[in-house]
Amino acid sequence: MNGTLKNTMLFGIIALMIIYVGLVQSWNSALLIVAMGLISSIMALGVNLQWGFAGLFNVGIMGFVALGGLAAVLIGMPPTEGGFAAGGMGIIGALLLGAGTILAAIQVMKRMDHGWPRTIAVIAVLIIGFFLFRGLLDPAAERIEEINPAQTGYLGGLGLPVLIAWPVGGLFAAGAAWVIGKTALGLRSDYLAIATLGIAEIIIAVLKNEDWLTRGVKNVIGVPRPVPFEVDLQNSAAFVERAAGLGFDPVEGSTLWVKVLYIALFATVLLILMWMAQRALHSPWGRMLRAIRDNEVAAEAMGKDVKARHLQVFILGSAICGVAGAMMTTMDGQLTPGTYQPLRFTFLIWVMVIVGGSGNNLGSVLGGFLIWFLWVQVEPMGLWLMNLITSGMAEGSALKDHLIESAAHMRLLTMGMVLLLVLRFSPRGLIPEK
Repeated sequence: MNGTLKNTMLFGIIALMIIYVGLVQSWNSALLIVAMGLISSIMALGVNLQWGFAGLFNVGIMGFVALGGLAAVLIGMPPTEGGFAAGGMGIIGALLLGAGTILAAIQVMKRMDHGWPRTIAVIAVLIIGFFLFRGLLDPAAERIEEINPAQTGYLGGLGLPVLIAWPVGGLFAAGAAWVIGKTALGLRSDYLAIATLGIAEIIIAVLKNEDWLTRGVKNVIGVPRPVPFEVDLQNSAAFVERAAGLGFDPVEGSTLWVKVLYIALFATVLLILMWMAQRALHSPWGRMLRAIRDNEVAAEAMGKDVKARHLQVFILGSAICGVAGAMMTTMDGQLTPGTYQPLRFTFLIWVMVIVGGSGNNLGSVLGGFLIWFLWVQVEPMGLWLMNLITSGMAEGSALKDHLIESAAHMRLLTMGMVLLLVLRFSPRGLIPEK
């Protein structure tokens, strides 16, 4: 079987599974799987650039995705009335002071000789700068958070079209990746993993606790959408007539149409990124990255700047994850910092890359759809299986209740089994790198 036929069959099987969900459960569920599968594929594509192209072990995906979600709020949400007047200048001043403190500490380190006087001077600059920073930030943040805290209590955004937030989310993630890369790249892979994980947790902690920025755990709801609202479609006589002609009631038809529009937008982004990633893979730059991945010492001996190339691909991969994070927040219509869990936004994405095929962009897309489908459908399938197994047991049986309740854990069991099976029988993934 040649590669093209095999790949077509694999994608065809996933398409049939999604169609089966539409026929047995609902087309709403099937379209949601497609939409989230597209977003997951984009995240997997970003990680594949870092790991598959360059061998960079990034376990801070969650932080870059969260920065994309933050961009959707800061760009799309309207500004809070009176928020900037209450403490906006104080926030800006505090942030500038914080950046100035860091720059001052760097200058002290550069201008003073090594020794304990330099250490004391740097510590003194950082401590004084920190207290000045908090002294300016805290009162301004309190004034902002006092403005209608039940509904706003934060600065809000710029009120621009939310589609602008997608590339801006990529810029936010790229900026964070530059900071991490300048700090940790060039070290061993385990240090890079620790750095990315730690900074991702810091980003999530900031989003959860800085209410003036994201309302913290109170969440930001009502993020603008690039597609119509279902209720607006239901109030449109022309849409109701078209939906009835296709055999749908207005509520179901509007829900399906909105998801179709989202799928069209997400598919467009994925196709553009896929085209760019394929061009990069087959370019001299891509071949150089794979050479560095396979043997850094030999590549460096040939005059290649390994650290600079690693920084480039790390920034690009993180930016793609940021774009995906902004897309997901846009579709959800809300920013909920408490949902950014490593299990979903780091472990799952890595499983997608490994199962699909590390180093193969098409494999990342396949893994994104397959793993997301299983993540969504395994629990109801597990519940059906447990009900079938326990159908002959008496009602109220402790064993029957335990087995039915254990269906909720089928997700993790299935992810582990899929990963083990692929690593055992196809260690390079379902669509391996050529």
